[in-house]
Amino acid sequence: MSMTSCYQYKLTEKLTILNDRGRGVLIRIYNIKKTCSDPKSKPAFLLEKSMESSVKYISKKFPNIDVRSSTQHLGPVHRDKAEIVRYLTSYYQSFVDVMEFRDHVYELLNTIDACQCHFDINLNFDFTRSYLDLIVTYTSVILLLSRIEDRRVLIGMYNCAFEMTQGHSDPSFARLGQMVLEYDHPLKKLTEEFGPHTKAVSGALLSLHFLFTRRNQGAEQWRSAQLLSLISAPPTMINPASSDTMACEYLSLEVMERWILIGFLLCHGCLNANPQCQKLWKLGLQGSLYITLIREEVLQVHKITEDLFGSLKGYGKRVTDIKESKEYVVNNSGQFHCQRRQFLRIAVKELETVLMDEPGLLGPKALLAFLALSFIRDEVNWLIRHAENVTKTKTPEDYADPHIAELLFLLEEVRGLIQRHIKVIQRYHLQYLARFDALVLSDIIQNLSVCPEEESIIMSSFVSTLSSLNLKQVDTGEKFDFSGLRLDWFRLQAYTSVNKAPLHLYENPDLAKVMNLIVFHSRMLDSVEEILVETSDLSIFCFHLRTFEKMFALSLEEPTMLRYAIVFPLICAHFANCTHEMCPEEYPHLKNHALHYCNSFLEDLAKQTSNCVLDICAEQRNLSEQLLPKHCATTISKAKNKKTMKHKQTPKKGEPERDKPGAESHRKNRSVVTNMDKLHLTLTELALTMNHVHSFSVFEHTIFPSEYLSSHLEERLNRAMVWLAGYNATTQEISRPSEVLAGVKAYIGFIQSLTQFLGADASRVIRNALLQQTQPLDSSGEQTITTLYTNWYLESLLRQASSGTIVLSPAMQAFVSIPREGEQSFSAEEFSDVSEMRALAELLGPYGMKFLSENLMWHVTSQIVELKKLVVENMDVLVQIRSNFSKPELMASLLPQLTGAENVLKRMTIIGVILSFRAMAQEGLREVFSSHCPFLMGPIECLKDFVTPDTDIKVTMSVFELASAAGVCCDIDPTLVAAIANLKADTSSPEEEYKVACLLLIFLAVSIPLLATDPSSFYSIEKDGYNNNIHCLTKAIIQVSAALFTVHNKNIETHLKEFLVVASVSLLQLGQEMDKLKSKNRESISLLMRLVVEESSFLTLDMLESCFPYVLLRNAYREVSRAFYLSRVSANAH
Repeated sequence: MSMTSCYQYKLTEKLTILNDRGRGVLIRIYNIKKTCSDPKSKPAFLLEKSMESSVKYISKKFPNIDVRSSTQHLGPVHRDKAEIVRYLTSYYQSFVDVMEFRDHVYELLNTIDACQCHFDINLNFDFTRSYLDLIVTYTSVILLLSRIEDRRVLIGMYNCAFEMTQGHSDPSFARLGQMVLEYDHPLKKLTEEFGPHTKAVSGALLSLHFLFTRRNQGAEQWRSAQLLSLISAPPTMINPASSDTMACEYLSLEVMERWILIGFLLCHGCLNANPQCQKLWKLGLQGSLYITLIREEVLQVHKITEDLFGSLKGYGKRVTDIKESKEYVVNNSGQFHCQRRQFLRIAVKELETVLMDEPGLLGPKALLAFLALSFIRDEVNWLIRHAENVTKTKTPEDYADPHIAELLFLLEEVRGLIQRHIKVIQRYHLQYLARFDALVLSDIIQNLSVCPEEESIIMSSFVSTLSSLNLKQVDTGEKFDFSGLRLDWFRLQAYTSVNKAPLHLYENPDLAKVMNLIVFHSRMLDSVEEILVETSDLSIFCFHLRTFEKMFALSLEEPTMLRYAIVFPLICAHFANCTHEMCPEEYPHLKNHALHYCNSFLEDLAKQTSNCVLDICAEQRNLSEQLLPKHCATTISKAKNKKTMKHKQTPKKGEPERDKPGAESHRKNRSVVTNMDKLHLTLTELALTMNHVHSFSVFEHTIFPSEYLSSHLEERLNRAMVWLAGYNATTQEISRPSEVLAGVKAYIGFIQSLTQFLGADASRVIRNALLQQTQPLDSSGEQTITTLYTNWYLESLLRQASSGTIVLSPAMQAFVSIPREGEQSFSAEEFSDVSEMRALAELLGPYGMKFLSENLMWHVTSQIVELKKLVVENMDVLVQIRSNFSKPELMASLLPQLTGAENVLKRMTIIGVILSFRAMAQEGLREVFSSHCPFLMGPIECLKDFVTPDTDIKVTMSVFELASAAGVCCDIDPTLVAAIANLKADTSSPEEEYKVACLLLIFLAVSIPLLATDPSSFYSIEKDGYNNNIHCLTKAIIQVSAALFTVHNKNIETHLKEFLVVASVSLLQLGQEMDKLKSKNRESISLLMRLVVEESSFLTLDMLESCFPYVLLRNAYREVSRAFYLSRVSANAH
């Protein structure tokens, strides 16, 4: 064939286009196989019961299907013909693409044979690589086609539906059907087809011998050669890493293995004829049990080859070679690759450390970086293939590497270094091209003995292009594009590799060497990302997800690998590299896989990190808990009674002797590792992994690892704070607010100290968690400490206070438990004193306290509703009493007519208890607010002081609402006013509601004397209150009255004066009572009048003096004090 013909055949262009086209066709066939093998994605009509007969008929008769005379079998197809044509068109066209691809490959391979092309990977690298890639891609397409079980049905059903619709068969169907039949046994047919190409294929493969042998060296040989080491020879550290075959250096071992095994499988005739071919083939067989066709589709090479050769005559020795090679792989390859991975972990770590310290070395040593990436990628791919497919083995440890995360991490680190310092690489190689390569190439061109015009033009353009380069192009950020130069070199390789070429490349190896060097240097300017994908793409994980998850889980179990675990989410970004424009329908699935697993891995890492953080917080809380005053009291008590401790009783079961705080720091031996040490070590590793990258991209999505950690920390901190409360719904037990607050501070203190280590915004985490705890439910819908404490104080403390088990002691400013025989009760003062209320306010915050107040007010309003009902029941009698309260004779007849007076007092007392507790909680809030925000508390209190009785009620309530939110006590409780305002009945008029409010005070006033009959109504000087909590009546009367008359816009003072008068008259009439039982505690009850005045800002002692002489109060105090001291003396005497 003449040289002109070789130019016209455009071998370079055809190889380039067909390789890309073949890759797309292969992915489409793969996609069809995956779709049809999954019942969820398989075409629905293939699974329909009615289609079964049609499917069987088409499969049996394929490709000779008589559509017109087979209506009985093809009836369902005829019914859905339009839908079938629409749905199966893409499938059918993909099969047609396979047929057309096959035709073009045949044509090109025949052309190459006719041209008698010479292939040598060391010289015409691009030409040889493209040729071998095309053969492997074509073989993979045919093998994958034969693995689609439904291929006959898909093609046949489409053609039937097409013929039913159009009236004639599809033009491509006859050839397509024949092709499918021919490749039912693909390898047999393929070996027949490639017989004529044996010379070209074997020649290309033999050129790999030296390279493949060198790349198959073991870890010991690598170690002896100081492979990848920059510091083994310091004087040569800045010398450029160069080679006569630059592109071959980082060529994937997996790719070469695939070329050799598939190439000799197709052209097996040379194995018996050529010892060199046989030697290379056997070396290839000793590398892997499986080779990749595409993604997770593999070829069990020993089995396939043995089956094929076993059916051929004269291949008995080759079958023996296969068996020996397989046995060698099974026994040795696992350990062989394990040692290589171990070497790479050390060598690449050293390389990465040096390059990170001196990124300028990336210029001359860029090749070493890509070598490291290629080696790692080959080892990882080998491990993935075999871990997924080798299920039965005596040495499973060979296929599971617990340290794989470190190797993957190093790969990502080297990639990152190259990407960050790409300017360094560009500046170095631009100068290399312009000042060295161009000159060397020019000299070589001038020394060529023969140089045809076409080749001369191409090579001259190389020199001129390289000579025109200058550093300003890098400094200005100019985009380089040498794809034209590389394509011309590819063309030149083709021109100089044909048999009759005037200029043979194998006769001018220097030209090949320098051009291969130029190609590498040019790629360092414009194609660094492409080389990174070529040498370090791990998108294979997208199709081995089970292995991916196992490797991640294995890394989490290995403490030393935790710092590298972030690499697994980072690898998900590689999944974008396996997309192809010929199969766009894959894109959403690949994207979903990448995002799902990236999210899953980060969730697991964040969860483990937050668990570790919270475990340390719990330890810190335990240390903090040792410093609580209750433990100090025990120590003081023991020290005080030291002499009597000789005969001390043994500690109770479950109460071990406590170590003093700080004992955990005393160590006799540093090698003794505590639980805290282990947790800190684990946290250090996890912090390194979570803080490794600020963000990264996966399929156009920007991922922030710190956000995952923040989310989990927030969730765990919420749960931890609820756990600290220790609420037990069964026993109604809960921790004291002060203890919970101490625990929360210990948690927060530790988390704040981690801000710079974890990369998460600790302040935001703490702020959000604390804020959520002030709400009824957190972001997960779980109960918060606000809900728990609100429910507990209402259901436990206040309910028992209502029943008389707990008493409010104004003297102690706390609720006090009254122990009763046979009843177990908690110590109420431990949950309600001043310090506990402050702690509660600090835990719940203003929002939580508002929620607490609203719940308290709900109980108050429910009592008010019942009180109103009692008033309505006694309406007529109360109206008469209001008019005639100063007439003793008439009152004597009216009072017995009242019903439910004791109920009124009891309900009002309950309201008083609730309001008293709220006042204590508000005081705690005020103190906390004053401590945290004194600059805000001052103006609020000042604003409240400006409010006068003459101020507009709306303005007054607005100011009071502001003050109440800060915990400031107000004359009128805005929360109570709002709660009562919401109770207005639609059926009753405002006048009636107002009348009921007035009569409620009258009812209370005339009922107060009934309290004297209760033995518990004795005033206790010690508690400054009553054992039945009736001193809380005063707060209830004042606040409910103020709220009721504010709602009705009436004068509060007037109505309270009326109450004072009626109550005074009732108590004065009690003094005339002859029944001693009814007047038993008259003096104690009389003191309520002073308490009412002291509670209200609307009443004064002068007002009380006008209706209830102060001398009676003085006498009452004297009698109460005398009785109290007499009882104490008698108790002491007893």
